[in-house]
Amino acid sequence: MHPLPTPSGHSRIIARLHSAISEIDAHAWNTLLAQQKQPTPFMRHEYLLAMEQSQSARPENGWTACHLCLWDAQRLIAACPLYLKSHSWGEYVFDFAWANAYAEHGKAYYPKALVAPPFTPAPGTRLMAQDDTTRTWLLQTLSQWCNEQGLETAHILFLSEQDRQACTQQHWLIRQGVQFHWHNAAPGTDQRFASFTQFLESLQGNKRKKIKQEMRKVADAGIEYRTVQGKAITSADWAFFYRCYERTYLEHGNSPYLSPAFWKDMQHTMPDHWLLFIAQSKGEPIACSLLALHDQSLHGGSENIAYGRYWGALARVNSLHFDLCYYQPIAWCIAHGYDRFEGGAQGEHKLARALLPETTYSAHWIADGPFQAAIGRYLERERKHTQDYAHHLQAHSPLKAMPLTK
Repeated sequence: MHPLPTPSGHSRIIARLHSAISEIDAHAWNTLLAQQKQPTPFMRHEYLLAMEQSQSARPENGWTACHLCLWDAQRLIAACPLYLKSHSWGEYVFDFAWANAYAEHGKAYYPKALVAPPFTPAPGTRLMAQDDTTRTWLLQTLSQWCNEQGLETAHILFLSEQDRQACTQQHWLIRQGVQFHWHNAAPGTDQRFASFTQFLESLQGNKRKKIKQEMRKVADAGIEYRTVQGKAITSADWAFFYRCYERTYLEHGNSPYLSPAFWKDMQHTMPDHWLLFIAQSKGEPIACSLLALHDQSLHGGSENIAYGRYWGALARVNSLHFDLCYYQPIAWCIAHGYDRFEGGAQGEHKLARALLPETTYSAHWIADGPFQAAIGRYLERERKHTQDYAHHLQAHSPLKAMPLTK
């Protein structure tokens, strides 16, 4: 635990850096998280603790924890998961070109400061605070600390609208990206879909026909599904999931970011946040898809959200990926009253499955004036391309065109 200078004019407020999330009271952290407008499971104390205790995020692989908190006496009033990074892997907002530009000019881009849960590109609150003023204090304290440490850059990834407004007011550079999300809203109404059939009817005929064909191919191959949630996910189910998860990474020539110990911690400390779809052939599991869940009635926020996280298969079946990763989760969300299913980044193939483009944001503090100006100009050009890309995707929406009202 490292004390930092007090926010100007507020002698009661104490700023501290914590070299491990275990130094911070879990109840205080999670209570503050639940008060935010966009909490996610990935900001929970248990999730971050598992990252550290399982050695999935550790200094040796480039993640040095230095979580920033503001305390009013013994009360936690603001906090963010802060890491010193020695590389840019596992972030999903790509700044390798920036690092190369710094190196070409003889400047050290690393270490850099990063605010985000490791390996998790899911939008949500990053700057937890009791109010907007406290959020500004937190951001100012972060910038001051980066200056004192001689850091060149700091980055807040996949942030919420509240966070984005705070960063804009403090003159951080804002970067846009695109993900694909499905919304449980019947077109032209404010009502959720009553059934998967009604959802299919909201699609253009050719898209609806394609989805039905893909689902039929999986059924004709004799595939059946077993859906398990929370504590009903057994140790054997988790072990099978890890086999699939690991294989997906190995097939792409990479090692998995998250260790078996991390998932064991998830089984025991956050079981209710996980939903597992297991595909079976002749009674034997061959593939699975894991979703994270946020229930606003239990954990705050304004939406019930399912997050598509990982999938893997030990055998190949035509169209199984689409059914297991998109159609089964969408059907589950409709049946259980979930408002949104986030399919994550990359892949225009998601658009044909009714996951529509959503703009995501990150914020970037650049210490060097000329570099800040140059990166700012780059982001202006990139923002135009990103917006054009999103508009192009929207023009190819699979949803039926709504009739014009007179």
